[in-house]
Order: sequence, then C-alpha cells, then structure tokens
Amino acid sequence: MEKKPVLEFSHVDVMRSKDLVIQDATFTINQGDYVGVVGPNGGGKTTLLLAIFNFLPIKNGSIHLFSKTIQAFSEWDRIAYIPQGAIHFDTHFPLTVSELVSLGRITHANIGKPLKKTDWDAVNVSLNLMGIGDIAHKRIGSLSGGQKQRMFIAKALVRNPEILILDEPVAGIDATGLENFYKLLSDLNLKKNLTILIVSHDLSSVFCRMTKILCVNKNVYMSDITKEIDPNVALKKVYGEHFHFVFHEHECKGDFHHD
Repeated sequence: MEKKPVLEFSHVDVMRSKDLVIQDATFTINQGDYVGVVGPNGGGKTTLLLAIFNFLPIKNGSIHLFSKTIQAFSEWDRIAYIPQGAIHFDTHFPLTVSELVSLGRITHANIGKPLKKTDWDAVNVSLNLMGIGDIAHKRIGSLSGGQKQRMFIAKALVRNPEILILDEPVAGIDATGLENFYKLLSDLNLKKNLTILIVSHDLSSVFCRMTKILCVNKNVYMSDITKEIDPNVALKKVYGEHFHFVFHEHECKGDFHHD
C-alpha cells in the first residue's frame, strides 16, 4: 500500500533572532510513521516543531501539511501538540482530570457554550484509551507524573487528530514510567495509525520502538529505523564523530556516551 505523505519539508531555512537555526531541511513524514526527533540541546528541535505550526516564519523553502502549504493550511484540529513542560502546572488549580481533558473539545465554534453529550462521550473514550478512566474525577494536582502525561495525551487525542507532536514530554518520569509511556505511544501508533513525532533524548526508546529518526543540529537528517541500521551513522552527523551509541536490541535498552 502506497504511503500517504502528511508532512513535507523542502529546502526549509528557519531563522530565530537573526540566527539561521534550521538549514536546508528536506524530509517527508508519512501517515502512520512514529518519528523520534533527536539532537543536541540548542540544535533546533523545538524550532523545527514551531515551524510546522507556522509559529516561526520560514526564510526559504516550503512546508506542506496534508498536501497544503502551511500558509494555506487551516485544519489545525488534525494536529495535536504537547509542548515542553506541559505537566508542570499550578497543582492547586481546581480542575478534575475529565474537566481538563474536555478543554480539548473547545473550538472557535463552541467557545463559551456548554459541551454536548457527544463531547463528554469523546472525553470518556479518550480517558479510557489512556487507561485513566478510573481517575476521571480526581483533581489534577493529585496526579503522578505518569498520570499527568496520560491526561495531556488524552486531551490532545480528544478531537481525533491525525498527527500527534510531543516536545520532550517525559521529564520527571522514572525508568519504568518511561517504558510504559513509550509503549503507550507505540500502541496508539499501531492501533489508530496515528502519526507521532516526539522530541526525545532517550535514544534507546527511539531505536527500540520508532519507525524513523529525525536528527536535528541545524542540518536535518532522516533515516528509517530497521534492523540493518547502524545508529551511529545517523547520530554522529548531529552529535559529532566522537559520539558512540551502544544498543542492546534484545532488551530494548541501550546506553550512549562520548569516547
């Protein structure tokens, strides 16, 4: 079956504060891809995501979403975004889990109006999909880090987007929670054919669970993740020639270090 492109970059340059942060980026992401976005701090990963949403103007090149230029694209409910630090909120804010997730159903058309039964049904479906239906009425300030992450994914999914984009979403989650989190995303990717882009420093999880890797350090390199791939070939392009990654596939674990 032919793969359907959902996001296409063609020779894209992006500036921030008069600095060229992304240079000549060309790559294609297809429907159903699970993409790990990796690279050193300050390399331009977040800038790349902001360009996708047209929050940062591109200097050169073109970006297409679902075959439309981002300048002409208007169906933003097809894309969900979880920014850095989403789980770090005022823990005293008096919302329940279901109330926060329901905010994802608010649109320009219904803002200020009570949500309909269909909206609350969608909230319940999203909560159960994330395995947190049993805490729907808990206050958001009482949740664990892992529960907060699931809640924000539920909020992102409550409008049935086709692309989910997450910017370093796992800060503050322990190793067991991390594995559960990435498995949860894998399940969403496989069961719903959801296209996922996730900025991650967890290279082991990227090579264990994802289908493509997008390496960003001003320049951008994309590679399919297959059993034959040598991770170091792609990673040295953005981390430097002294970078060495050790991946233990049978355990889905690994470590990396600089020589």
